[in-house]
Amino acid sequence: MTDGGALIPRPEKTFPALRAALAQVAPARLAEMAAERDTVFTMATQTDSFGPIAMFRLKWAVVIEIARLPDVARRLRAAERVAQTLDREDPAWRVAMNDIREILDAARAEVSAE
Repeated sequence: MTDGGALIPRPEKTFPALRAALAQVAPARLAEMAAERDTVFTMATQTDSFGPIAMFRLKWAVVIEIARLPDVARRLRAAERVAQTLDREDPAWRVAMNDIREILDAARAEVSAE
């Protein structure tokens, strides 16, 4: 993934930076992020582990990485629509699933490389 055409620069993976970036590229998902944050922090406290927090940060960094790149976000939405509407036996369903995986893997690699 390249930054060409990015709506915003890639944010740091701090909670304030991720929240601010999400507010710019996908504000409708802020409530989802806040609710998930509360659940994750409860899990982290109960298990005495930072694992849930690390996964939360990675998940939202990936969501933002995709949303900040309009062409990539459109491609993902189109593949998701196909995957949700076609039967799993349809070869186009597999193509869509592969596209979704490719997009998510590329975004994860980008945000993990930093």
